[in-house]
Amino acid sequence: MELVSLKFVLFLASLVCVYYVVGRFAPKYQWCVLLAGSLAFYAIVGSPPTLLLLLLIAGVTWGASVKLADLHAEDKAARKQAKGRDAKKEVHRAYTRKRRIVFYAALVLCLGVLCYFKYWNVLLYYVGAAQTTFSLGILLPLGLSFYLFQSLGHLIDAYNAKYEPQRNFARYLLFVSYFPQIIQGPINRYDQLGEQLFAAHHANGYHIERGLLRMGLGLLKKAAIANVLANAVSTVFNTAAGPNIPGSLALYGVIVYSIQMYTDFSGGIDIVEGASELFGIEMAPNFRQPYFSTSLAEFWRRWHMSLGAWMRDYVFYPLAVTSPSRRFGKWARKHLGKHVGRTLPACAANIIVFFLVGLWHGAEFHFIAWGLYNGIVVALSDLCTPLFDRLVSITHVRRESVGFRLFSIVRTFGIVCIGRFFDCFSHVGDAFFAMRNVFTNFGTSSLADTLTTYGATYGSKLGFPRPVIVACVILLGIDIAYELGVDVRTTVMGWKLPVRVAFYTAFIFIVGLASTFDTTGGGGGFLYANF
Repeated sequence: MELVSLKFVLFLASLVCVYYVVGRFAPKYQWCVLLAGSLAFYAIVGSPPTLLLLLLIAGVTWGASVKLADLHAEDKAARKQAKGRDAKKEVHRAYTRKRRIVFYAALVLCLGVLCYFKYWNVLLYYVGAAQTTFSLGILLPLGLSFYLFQSLGHLIDAYNAKYEPQRNFARYLLFVSYFPQIIQGPINRYDQLGEQLFAAHHANGYHIERGLLRMGLGLLKKAAIANVLANAVSTVFNTAAGPNIPGSLALYGVIVYSIQMYTDFSGGIDIVEGASELFGIEMAPNFRQPYFSTSLAEFWRRWHMSLGAWMRDYVFYPLAVTSPSRRFGKWARKHLGKHVGRTLPACAANIIVFFLVGLWHGAEFHFIAWGLYNGIVVALSDLCTPLFDRLVSITHVRRESVGFRLFSIVRTFGIVCIGRFFDCFSHVGDAFFAMRNVFTNFGTSSLADTLTTYGATYGSKLGFPRPVIVACVILLGIDIAYELGVDVRTTVMGWKLPVRVAFYTAFIFIVGLASTFDTTGGGGGFLYANF
C-alpha cells in the first residue's frame, strides 16, 4: 500500500471515520482503534515475519523498560532501609549492576537485529560469501530503523529514569507501531507523543482541513516533483556515472538529486504528519526549510530534525561527557588554547555522530565517506570560528545584512552539494572524478546535448518536463513564506470559502498535470522507506 495511492486514501478515510465514531460513544477506547489500524497497516505493507519482528522489538524494549523502572524503585527503597553511607553505596552499586545488565542486554539485542538486517548481507558481499548460505533471506523490514530508534529512546529514558515508562504493553505497542510514523518517521519521543495517542479526540473540521492541506503539500512534493525527477537522476547516476562523466552532467545530477531527495523525504513526512493531524495528533517536526540554512551545522538542525535530536541526546551528549572526553578537553585547553580545548571534544563527538549517520544510511563506503565529510566540515567550522569572526571584523561585513545571508545560504547549499557527490555515486573514486571534472572537464557540448546522449530527454531538453518547474516555484514560495514566519495553512484557511475552493481546485490541477509526467509509473516508493 503506497502512501500516494487510492488504497491508502480509503484505508485512512475508513480509520478516521471509525476513530471518531468510537470517540463519540466510547472515547477511552479510541486508542484501541489506532492500535488495530496500525497493526493492520503494517501487516498489509509488510509481511508476517516483519510484523513479528516489530512485536519482538516492542516486547523486548517494553519489558526491559518496566524492569529498569522496578529496579530503580527497589534501589531507592533498599537505600532508605540501609544503615550508614557505605551500606547505601553498596546497595546502589548492586542495583546499578543489575540495571546495566538489563539495559545492555536489551540494547545489544535490538542493535544486533538492526545490524543484521542492514549490514549482514553487505558484509557477506565484501568477504565473497554466498548470501543464501548465511542469510535468513528476509528483506529489510519497512521502517525498521525508525521504530527501533523510537523504542531505544524509550528504553534509554527509562534507564536514566527520565519518566515512568508505559506499563501497559498494548499502549506501548501503539506508540511503537503508530502507522503514520512507521514507514519513514519521524522518530517520536514517548513523553511528547504518548499522551496524545491515549487522549480522547473529537472530530474538528479545522484540524481535519489543516491535515488535508499538509497532505496536499506532501503530494505536491512527492508526485509532482520527486517522482518526475526520478528519470533524470537515474540516468545520471545509473547510466552516465563513471570516471569520464562530464562535469556539467555530474553537477546537474547532484543539484537535481538534492531537489528530488528533499521533496521525496519531506513530502512523505508531510503526508504522514498530515494524516496524523486528522486524528488530532501532532508528531515531532522533521524539516524546517533546510535549504535556507546559513551553515552546514544549521542545515543538519533543520534536515531530518528528529534523527538529529535523537543522535544529539543519545549519542553526542553521552560521548561529550565521558571521562576520556573530559580529560582530552583539559589536555587540549592546556596545550592548544581555551577555544580549541573547549571545542575539540565536541568536534570529535560530532565526527563520530556523523560517521554513525553515514553508516545508518548504508554500510557501503561511499555512505561512510559522506558522513565523515559532513562531520569534518562541521568540526572545522566550529574550530575556525575565531578566525571567521576575525575575517568578518577586518572586512567590516555585516552578518545581519540580506546580502551576506543570501551569500551564506548559497555557500551552504554548495557545501551540501559537495557532500551529495559521495551520496549519489556508489564508488568514492567516481565521486572524486566527478568533482574533478566539474573544474577540468565540464563538457564542450550543451547540457541539453549531453542529456540527450545519455537518454535523459523525458519531457524536455532539461531532462524533466517543464511543469515540474512550476511546482518547484510554488514550493519555493511556500517555503519562503514559512521562513518569514507566515503559517501558510492558517493563511489559506482564513480565506473565504469560494476563494479556498478555487485555490484547492487550481492546486489539484497543477499536481495532476505535473504527476502525468511521473516517471515511476505512479509508484516510486519513498527513499527512506527501507531504513
